[in-house]
Amino acid sequence: MMPGQRTHGCRSLHINEDNGRFLLLALLIVLYLLCGAAVFSAIERPSELRAHGRWNRTLFNFSETFNISLQDLNSFLREYETAIAAGIRADSIRPRWDFTGAFYFVGTVVSTIGFGMTTPVTVAGKVFLIFYGLLGCAATILFFNLFLERIITLLAVVMKAVRERRLRHSGLLPPGLRRDFAEGYLPGWKPSVYHVMLILGLGAVVLSCGASAMYTPVEGWAYLDSLYYCFVTFSTIGFGDLVSSQRAAYAHQGLYRLANFLFILSGVCCIYSLFNVISIVIKQVLNWMLRRMGCLCCQRCGKNGGAFLGRRNAIRPGSRVRRGRFARPPDSEGPCDSETEGRRLSGEMISMRDLTASNRVSLAIMQKQLSESANGFPRTVCGSSRQNGFSGGVGALGIMNNRLAETSDTRA
Repeated sequence: MMPGQRTHGCRSLHINEDNGRFLLLALLIVLYLLCGAAVFSAIERPSELRAHGRWNRTLFNFSETFNISLQDLNSFLREYETAIAAGIRADSIRPRWDFTGAFYFVGTVVSTIGFGMTTPVTVAGKVFLIFYGLLGCAATILFFNLFLERIITLLAVVMKAVRERRLRHSGLLPPGLRRDFAEGYLPGWKPSVYHVMLILGLGAVVLSCGASAMYTPVEGWAYLDSLYYCFVTFSTIGFGDLVSSQRAAYAHQGLYRLANFLFILSGVCCIYSLFNVISIVIKQVLNWMLRRMGCLCCQRCGKNGGAFLGRRNAIRPGSRVRRGRFARPPDSEGPCDSETEGRRLSGEMISMRDLTASNRVSLAIMQKQLSESANGFPRTVCGSSRQNGFSGGVGALGIMNNRLAETSDTRA
């Protein structure tokens, strides 16, 4: 293959960082799902086949012993399953739709856990659930985001105080320095995302172990089953194979149900925060993979610049501009009405001097962004905020990008 043809092939793959990150993440998620399906199928499928064989033998023996047809027996079992799902089975299971049962149900709805043990069966109940869940889930997500913002702020304050203490003990911060000056000694300092992930992970483990120590004796589960239930519940997966507080009566019932509610609430908030911190780490891994892919593409093409990824901050030959000025990069800083001086760019080639000047402009813009990010100022483009790495700065990702140092460039 000719070098020109290889270069043309790489140019056809030219995408910007946001789209490249999105496509790479989508591909990795699909691969992750395929690998998970293969592992679970290999682990669980033999057990399913053995259980299916045991169940068929049990049905056949029962049908032969009591002279009942398999069709009538299966019909009776279907009615029995319906009674279990409706919570009307005549044994020790508590009523599903008394006030406490309904309160437990709406808690699983707005938290998006959705165990499935209790579901509305009337038309009015199903219609009401649609509108109730729409507002309730949105309000709960807002609550989780506010909790995330406050827990990150608290961790940042504590970790900053610990860092200042370490600086004092190491002699880098004079011991006689006034407190008001010392508080401004680390302006715009942000905690490392890895430290926050470690703290939230330890908090989630402690919460899960404490809740499992309560569930094991009260519900009669194995300790490993209790840990499994804690993860499924706190992560809002909510399979419904294990559900707490389903008996008609418990010893110290009021205290147990209060502790169960508090454990679920704090566990969901903690795991939600942990998931969002882990998503920032995943984003860093994606950025590293994209840089590696760009480097490999550059080696194949024999070029110095990345052909696989388009950096939107860079000014390239052939760019179209308005009013005979350099086009402002989309991620640039500064007032909306300011203009950057430069040579009119058209389809023709530009000189090396002009290209160097363009790169200097891009470098200055990048340095300004890093400086303002390190000092805690919002990065704004014509009044709209722009977060580190993602095109959106809303919700949990916006909170994480503003409150945490994502890379070694902004970590203290």
